[in-house]
Amino acid sequence: MVSRVIPVDEFDLVIFGGTGDLARRKILPGLFRRFLSGQMPAGSRIIGAARSELDGDGYREMIAEAVAEFGGEEASNKKGLEAFLKQLEYVAIDARGEGGWADLAAIVRQDVVQAFYFSVAPSLFGDLAERLHTNKIANAQSRIVVEKPFGRDLETARELNQTLAAHFDESQIYRIDHYLGKETVQNLMAVRFGNVLFEPLWNNHYVDHIQITVAETVGVGGRGAYYDKSGAMRDMVQNHLMQLLCLIAMEPPGQFEADAVRDEKLKVIRALQSIDHHHIVRGQYDAGPDGPSYREDAENPRSFTESFIAMRCHIANWRWAGVPFYLRTGKRMKARSSEIAVVFKDLGHTIFEGDEARHRNILAIRLQPNEGIDLQVTIKEPGPGGMRLIDVPLDMTFADALGDGAEDVTDAYERLIMDVIRGNQTLFMRGDEVEAAWAWTDPLINSWEARNDVPKHYDAGSAGPEDAMMLLHRDGRKWREIKG
Repeated sequence: MVSRVIPVDEFDLVIFGGTGDLARRKILPGLFRRFLSGQMPAGSRIIGAARSELDGDGYREMIAEAVAEFGGEEASNKKGLEAFLKQLEYVAIDARGEGGWADLAAIVRQDVVQAFYFSVAPSLFGDLAERLHTNKIANAQSRIVVEKPFGRDLETARELNQTLAAHFDESQIYRIDHYLGKETVQNLMAVRFGNVLFEPLWNNHYVDHIQITVAETVGVGGRGAYYDKSGAMRDMVQNHLMQLLCLIAMEPPGQFEADAVRDEKLKVIRALQSIDHHHIVRGQYDAGPDGPSYREDAENPRSFTESFIAMRCHIANWRWAGVPFYLRTGKRMKARSSEIAVVFKDLGHTIFEGDEARHRNILAIRLQPNEGIDLQVTIKEPGPGGMRLIDVPLDMTFADALGDGAEDVTDAYERLIMDVIRGNQTLFMRGDEVEAAWAWTDPLINSWEARNDVPKHYDAGSAGPEDAMMLLHRDGRKWREIKG
């Protein structure tokens, strides 16, 4: 099975921060794979722009090394890499000055799709946006891509939106969250809205609760200084987990179109109820055999920043009234795993007795690793000896189900960048959506800061603090096991 490759229009993509870590690890290797797939027209160009005093040959050499390190199996395609590098150019530029802007204006074409990727600190967004217009590089059809964080709170998010809006229309702004580019996240919408089997059950009549887990085995490491000012709530919950919550809970949009989808996501955020502090657990990892403690990583021996957070949420609408949504995310946990689990209710009546009656259907959507979807169903255990029931998964692991086609499952950044070139904003966050998420998140953060709340310590390599287990145990439920 080979996936269809849909070419895009010819484009010029300028990557500000083109020598940075994200560009070298994700953006350029991803574009190389799209080039090999035949998705990039021959006349398209990728223009790196950064402070480094490189020439075009020096930049191409840097990207060749990055592709060799991060490009996967495709990196061995030397002929393809040579052709790809010919489409790269470089401009040394001063984001806050005048240096390099005339050179960039001379390179970027006005008769093709223009996209500008702001892979830089948010403090530079305004400078870049202003100079793109002052130097008449951008036009009314240009697109800009901005990376998180989209502010630190509601006030800074509004300021950031206003800064971008001063130079670009909302239809030109693509706020990228790579979680939304994952194949399984998009399949979540296909499963929900493309199968009569699920949508009639997607409500409080049949769903007992929903769990969303994003667990990482790595610590904050070299990001300690940044992370200590952010924490798991700002770094993960306010954006990644919030987006997953929206997609799992939103109403069916009138059509699969950008604003229709984003309108429904916004309704979910606005329907989220405030959370009592007893229903939030914050944690911080201790030292373990594989690494130092959070405080050592952050180089802050008195840090109260959380590296783990778990919470119980409720959505105040007809569909989800009474259904708890349990969210958790953390670093230095037992396995790397991202999963959404829809746990259905018990049967209203069962003909089986005792332990044989205690079985539930669970739809599990795995984002990483081993992307796929499985539905846990109850069957009779094979063999003689009476009616013994067991739970088995109806498994659709992409690597197994799609065979050779699984190799064509693209990286999230690849897919999202191609959507930018197409002008498709469906998988990107809208400005009012970002502000609504902060409006819900800010009071929670302010509450624990006002109480001088201290995060619970948990062992590195565990499933998080014991209090997080109790969050579900008090409700007569338990977290699903974290599996890599």
